[in-house]
Amino acid sequence: MGAACASLIEAEMVSEGVSPAAGLDSEWLERACLGGRLPERAELHLRLAGLNYQHDALAESHLHEAQACAPDHAAVLIGRYRFYFYKGRLEEALKVAQACLLKSAADNGLALDWRAVHAGDANFGSYEAILPRFFLLTLKGYAYLHMRLGNLEEGRAALLKLLELDPSDKLGAKALMNVLARVGRGDGDDD
Repeated sequence: MGAACASLIEAEMVSEGVSPAAGLDSEWLERACLGGRLPERAELHLRLAGLNYQHDALAESHLHEAQACAPDHAAVLIGRYRFYFYKGRLEEALKVAQACLLKSAADNGLALDWRAVHAGDANFGSYEAILPRFFLLTLKGYAYLHMRLGNLEEGRAALLKLLELDPSDKLGAKALMNVLARVGRGDGDDD
């Protein structure tokens, strides 16, 4: 799988109405997490990272400072994820998504391996349940990144788990599964 596969996946996602930034960048999640005991110094560095986004090294240094102030805070993890994602540094975004999965699993009292999580383990059906929703959004981001990086089977496994946990598909996993189905048929894939 190469660049053609990644481009095809992104184009198919757009045709399905799925944001290419699927996963951890929900405004709702930011509002919920930014107010949650984020140290002022960490918040300052997150804001400075955003203001200096076009200057990679400076923005990244602010993200590292925010991480030093609040290493496990969701707002810091989301800030790092978004920075790497939008900079096209998908491998680094995936590492942050994996850290988010571990954090959200622990915060929800779930198995640390997402594959061992079951629908009855948390209140996944409630859109208002912040911690379970963070887990679901993180799993969606994890799946999407694997798809973009050409790890289609891992992406598929994560999407199937997402559908198991969110059978009403509030987060749009079926649209991503449709993308995988088209990619699997070779629609437009020259690799």
